Amino acid sequence: MPVRKKTSRAARSGDPQARVIAAALTLAASRGWRRASLAEIAAESRLSLAQLHALYRGKPMILAACLRHFDQAALDGPKPGPKDKPRELLFEVLMRRFDALKPHRKAVASMLRDSIGDSAALLGFKRLLVSMGWMLEAAGISSAGLAGKARRKILALVYISVLIVFLNDSSADLAKTMAALDRRLSLAQAWLGLGG
Repeated sequence: MPVRKKTSRAARSGDPQARVIAAALTLAASRGWRRASLAEIAAESRLSLAQLHALYRGKPMILAACLRHFDQAALDGPKPGPKDKPRELLFEVLMRRFDALKPHRKAVASMLRDSIGDSAALLGFKRLLVSMGWMLEAAGISSAGLAGKARRKILALVYISVLIVFLNDSSADLAKTMAALDRRLSLAQAWLGLGG
């Protein structure tokens, strides 16, 4: 007897892009990102294959859309005050990102694991650098020019190293993730322009 799948609010929404992101995360968690086909993503998001193609040209673009979705969650926070320090702001924006990832931990692990050895993963890393630029800007740190390019790469390495901790952090408050992020930012703060 077929089991009725639970769908997220986004998957039931009228926004087809939100439904595709929700479908991609659902299928990555249940089937694995590599095994999830474009036809399955279309069906899960209640779109035809042609409609899915009109939105995204392939799975790397869907993966990039997922990254943008989590960018938005991280950026959607309170407006910084004049006394807020860049390091504190960067910590907060990255923790908002991890909080948004928390319900999708299994999907994220699958997407990371299944991207190893895939040439399209290079596009994913380039998109991650764009994401890290937004995280820096949200903390009041410039991501422009050569210095900004270096900061984006350094923050991407910090983020990936903390992401590994996050994927194994079963605590309700993400205490291990917070501790790891605090340590990594302390180590990289001079390179990130966070001051002493």
